Amino acid sequence: MQLGLVGLGRMGAHMRDRLRVAGIEVLGYSRTSPTRDVTSLAEMAERLAPPRSVWIMVPAGEATRNTVTQLADLLGNGDVVIDGGNSHYTEDQAHAQLLADHGIGYLDCGVSGGIWGRTNGYGLMVGGAAEYVEQLMPVFDGLRPEGPREEGFVHAGGVGAGHFAKMVHNGIEYGVMQAYAEGYELLAAADLITDVPAVLKAWQRGTVVRSWLLELLVAALDNDPDLAQLRGWVQDSGEGRWTVEEAINHAVPAPVISAALFARFASRQPDSPAMRAVAALRQQFGGHAVQAASADPS
Repeated sequence: MQLGLVGLGRMGAHMRDRLRVAGIEVLGYSRTSPTRDVTSLAEMAERLAPPRSVWIMVPAGEATRNTVTQLADLLGNGDVVIDGGNSHYTEDQAHAQLLADHGIGYLDCGVSGGIWGRTNGYGLMVGGAAEYVEQLMPVFDGLRPEGPREEGFVHAGGVGAGHFAKMVHNGIEYGVMQAYAEGYELLAAADLITDVPAVLKAWQRGTVVRSWLLELLVAALDNDPDLAQLRGWVQDSGEGRWTVEEAINHAVPAPVISAALFARFASRQPDSPAMRAVAALRQQFGGHAVQAASADPS
């Protein structure tokens, strides 16, 4: 089986490697990567044998929209496009309709696994018509982890369902990471605990909080026991915000995910305007001590 793969970044390049091990012939394209197999989308479309399948693995938003638009003119009846990036699920319907007007099928696929997916496999959440899912199953089987298919792959529903499932997955990820981070800080603040990394390492077997994320935190502490090489500044890629928005739209309480998202916002404020307001109010009503703006917070 052949697959065109657009995007050879951190995940795309590793996905190509894993698929080739699984016996899939992959033609990878990137505008800048020296490891690309074709020099243009047109060359990719020409070299793929029909029915052609092209997997998009580029940043969500404009880059994905532009790629879908170009492929609509290059592919044809019976071909399939898969968006494996982190697109918002609401964009999938527009992509699917644009391609359907040219007789091209569409699947959206949420992909989890990060830089470790090449070795461990990728968790896959797919949305779209069952016929296209079945057509691409050799690719999904090549990418997913070893073991039962249903433990690493799901056909979540119609167009948009894959990206919706991945959005919620990443929202949960925000909450779990924040819980580990708060636990780490509390352990480090307690003089009674003499070896914080050892405590976290001891949680990896037998405890109810063991997980791959915990293992990754332990690995980070092995390399930098006090995390002194990092700033406490955390970006959010979008899915956390979207998850909170959908929780509001569906009237679903999501206090943990919401708090984890807001904690990331707080990490980017070296001097919070909101907390300055709190300090001012405490001073006004109670005469509580405050620090001048020029004071050294340490």
